[in-house]
Amino acid sequence: MARRFRGSETFRVDAKGRVSIPAAFRRVIEASDPEWKEGLRPNIVIVYGDDRQDWLEVYTMKAIEEIDEQIEDMQRGSPERLWLEELMHGQSIETTIDDDGRLVLPQKLREKIGLEGEAFFISAGDYFKIWKPETYAETAGSRARKLAEAYPDDFDPRSLLPARPRG
Repeated sequence: MARRFRGSETFRVDAKGRVSIPAAFRRVIEASDPEWKEGLRPNIVIVYGDDRQDWLEVYTMKAIEEIDEQIEDMQRGSPERLWLEELMHGQSIETTIDDDGRLVLPQKLREKIGLEGEAFFISAGDYFKIWKPETYAETAGSRARKLAEAYPDDFDPRSLLPARPRG
């Protein structure tokens, strides 16, 4: 069973806001929706965030349920919980993938991130992000390059991973 998103691709967005989702991403979405079965449309949650967020985050149902449980574990009424509730519940929509493997992005979301002719999809483990390709290149791509420049050329970024018990 596929559990993680991998890779990145760019797809055309039509005038109605329909965009194909990479086929490998659709398998993860289906496998991570406990209510999905052949013939049904898989569910996802799109978090669009506040004005500072210029991308969309797309979560599987399994991933969003884990986040919901983590939020429930936080102190009720705390500023951090209120912030996360606003972000993950109030600044999000639940939707489905259509029978042709496309996502319909509402105009409000397309306008928020300036999405026009193309959408750039990039994996982030148990969710993926949708960017305007130019914004990704200017923002996230440059951020990753700057971080990499802080290390020597022969540095292996996998060394940043925490050690795990073997057994």
